[in-house]
Amino acid sequence: MNKKHATLFKTLLALFALNSITLYLYFSSSHHHHDNRRDTTAEGFPAIIPHRGPHLSKPWPIIPSYLPWSLTSNVPSKSCEAYFGNGFTKSADVLPAKAAVRSGSSWFRCHYSWTLRSSICEGGKIRMDPGKIKMSRGGEKLEDVIGRTEDEEMPEFEDGAFEVEAEGRGSRSKIKKLVGEEFLNEFLPVGNVMKHTIRELVRSIVVVGETDFTCQEWVEEPTLLITRFEYANLFHTVTDWYSAYVSSRVTGLPNRPHLVFVDGHCETQLEETWKALFSSLRYAKNFSGPVCFRHAVLSPLGYETALFKGLSEDIDCQGASAHDLWQSPDDKKTARLSEFGEMIRDAFGFPVNRHHSDKTVSGHYNILFVRREDYLAHPRHRGKVESRLSNEQEVFDSLQKWASDHQECKVNLVNGLFAHMSMKEQVRAIQDASVIIGAHGAGLTHIVSATPNTVILEIISSFFRRPHFQLIAQWKGLEYHAINLDGSYANPGVVIDRFNKIMRSLRC
Repeated sequence: MNKKHATLFKTLLALFALNSITLYLYFSSSHHHHDNRRDTTAEGFPAIIPHRGPHLSKPWPIIPSYLPWSLTSNVPSKSCEAYFGNGFTKSADVLPAKAAVRSGSSWFRCHYSWTLRSSICEGGKIRMDPGKIKMSRGGEKLEDVIGRTEDEEMPEFEDGAFEVEAEGRGSRSKIKKLVGEEFLNEFLPVGNVMKHTIRELVRSIVVVGETDFTCQEWVEEPTLLITRFEYANLFHTVTDWYSAYVSSRVTGLPNRPHLVFVDGHCETQLEETWKALFSSLRYAKNFSGPVCFRHAVLSPLGYETALFKGLSEDIDCQGASAHDLWQSPDDKKTARLSEFGEMIRDAFGFPVNRHHSDKTVSGHYNILFVRREDYLAHPRHRGKVESRLSNEQEVFDSLQKWASDHQECKVNLVNGLFAHMSMKEQVRAIQDASVIIGAHGAGLTHIVSATPNTVILEIISSFFRRPHFQLIAQWKGLEYHAINLDGSYANPGVVIDRFNKIMRSLRC
C-alpha cells in the first residue's frame, strides 16, 4: 500500500469512527430525552407526546384537497369554514398549559365554536377509571348480545370517572369538580341532544393532588375519546368519523390519533373504517383498570357536526376545489368534505388524485346501483330493512337491460349489495363509479368519498323525503339529480329516461 492509499484509508477509517460516535450519541440522547419528558407538556402544541417506538401512530397522508387548519380569529361565524373547518375560535384554559409545564401537573382546555355551538376539549395527564363508568363492556360480537338494551350500552359517569392533577391539591377527602354548571352551559350546551355524554364526561372530572394521582398504565400517544349513539347507521357513523377528523386537525395532532370508545356498543362492520382512518381502537371497558392519557381529546358528538345540523338549519355552502379556494378564499365555499373523502380513500390505500377522466378509460363507465337489503344491524334489530323503493329489483333489471343494449359506450352496472361487502370494497365501488344511483338510505352517505365529477341520482320515496344526500353532494360540489316518487314505486321508464339524459351529458 503506497503512502497516498494509506492516507486515504486512514481518512475513511476516521470518518467511519466519527459517524459511529455521532450515531451513538444521537440515539442515547434521544432515549434519555424520552424518559425525561414523560411528565411534561408544552404550551404551543397542547402536549409534547413521548413515543415508545417510531411507528406506533399512522402519519397523516398527503391529499390534494388539504387546506391548513391553523386557527385564525377572523373566521366569520356561519361561514363554510366555521361549519366544516376550524371555527373553534373561543378557548378557555381551565388548567393552563404554562403551569403544567412548570409543575408537571395536568392541563385542560376547551375550544368553542359559535357556529356549531359545541366544543372540542383536550387535556394532558388525564386519568380514566373504567370502574366508575356504568355501561356494558363493548366490543362484543353482535350475536353474543342480542336483545341488549341501548341504555345498557350508553355510559353513565360517576364523579371521579376522570381525574386531573393540580398543583397544591390535598387529599381526596373533599371532592373538587374541574368545572361547574356555568362552564358546562357555556362551552358544552345540551342543545337538542337528549343525553349529551361528552358534557357528562367533563362534569365527572375531579381535581386531585399529586399523591392521589396514580397510574399503572399510561397511553403515551394522542388519543380521542369518543361516544357514539347510532353507531350501526352509516350516516350517523360518518358524522362521528368527521367529528373525530376535525377534532384531530383542530388540536394540531402530529399524527393520526388512537381511539377509545367510551361506550358499550358491540362490534359492527363500520369498525373497519374506524381502524383504517385512525391509528388504533380500544373500548374503555377493555382496560383492566385505571389508565392515564398523556394527551386526550374529547371528540364532539356526531349530532354537533354540520353534516347533521344541516338537516335542520340552512348551511349555504357549495363544494369547491382546494386549489381554487387557496387562490381565492370564499366564505360560501368549502373543500373540507372533499378533503375528508380523500382521507377515507387514502386510509384504504386507494389513489386520491383520480378524476372523472380516469374512470372512463376507453369509453367504459361504471354505474353503481346502491341496494338496500336485509341484515342484522345491532342487538335490538330484527334483521329487516324498511324498503324505500318497493320495486327496487325491477328498476335494477331495467338499468341492466339498458346497459347491455347500449352501443355508444361500454356501461358496467355494479350491483351495490353493500351489506355483504367489506367497507373497503364499498369505498372502492364508490370511487370507481361515474354515476351513483340509489333509493334514499344510509348507504348513499358513501358519496362523501366520491371523486370529483361523479353524478348522483337519488330515488326518493314520498315517505322519506329528507335532504341528507342532496346536501352532501352540494357541499362536495357533485352534480345531483332526484326522482321524487308518489309513494315508494318508481316507474322504470322514468328512471331510465333520467339516467339516459345523465349518460348523454357524459358523452355516452
